[in-house]
Amino acid sequence: MEQRTTKRIKSITEFHRSRGLPPPEHPLISVVDYNAVRRPDDIGEVNWVLDFYQISLKIGIDGKLKYGQQEYDFDEGTMFFISPNQVFRIEAGVGSQEKQSGWMLLIHPDFLWNTSLAKTIKSYDFFDYSVHEALFLSKKEEITINRIIENIEQEYHGSIDKFSQSIIISHIETLLNYCERFYERQFITRKITNHTILYRLDVILNEYFDGNHLVTKGLPTVSYIAQELHLSPNYLSRLLSTLTGQSTQQFIHDKLVEKAKEKLSTTDLSISEIAYELGFEHPQSFTKLFKNKTHLSPMEFRTSFQ
Repeated sequence: MEQRTTKRIKSITEFHRSRGLPPPEHPLISVVDYNAVRRPDDIGEVNWVLDFYQISLKIGIDGKLKYGQQEYDFDEGTMFFISPNQVFRIEAGVGSQEKQSGWMLLIHPDFLWNTSLAKTIKSYDFFDYSVHEALFLSKKEEITINRIIENIEQEYHGSIDKFSQSIIISHIETLLNYCERFYERQFITRKITNHTILYRLDVILNEYFDGNHLVTKGLPTVSYIAQELHLSPNYLSRLLSTLTGQSTQQFIHDKLVEKAKEKLSTTDLSISEIAYELGFEHPQSFTKLFKNKTHLSPMEFRTSFQ
């Protein structure tokens, strides 16, 4: 398999130059209109890494973005959040660029220096999991986001003074807070995708429990499950919490107890043998978990079937 070259863009000025744009008005922050962007000839042949944040809204872009482990097209209002040092790939289409629209907000980390956002920007989960889950906006949400971007543009297009940075930072924080709200809405409304993830989670856990992994590897970790689903642990936990009211760990434990009930009711294995087959080093730990979930000891559950 041919390995792709990775191209790193170190500055916003370099990004502008690579996309056929005039130099940015500010070296550390820029709003780019997609209509003005010229695609590099090798855009689909290499992986890209940026040394700055990119927040973008893409509509009608001819092509796909390989973002984490999934591909997305740009038929509707789709937002992506890319952090410094994240790898992504663009597979450009062959059609005209005339119908494309949207914008990119580029923010160099140095612009955030000595501001509250320098610390808090990493607390927005979508900068971790958005590489696996884009944000799909409704028309109303799109209008809200675009207004904020217009405010940012207006501020840095005007005369730069000692208030400019703090005002722009305030707008960026507002933008991120709205995006966090819209992600919460998406967790609930994108039922087909979310239910597909739950289905895949079930399949992964069933295969793990039905094989010999519990004995050889122990209980599956949250990180392992998230990796198998091509999601970040944070994203998976928030999704499950919204859909099921449980953390990932609680969901795994519930599936484990289901497996334990099956063994207790259909086999003659001892409690110690079942605990061992379910990946517990000590039967007491298994009994404690089972009783916590069912309010019965494993033996009490077994005798209820006799």
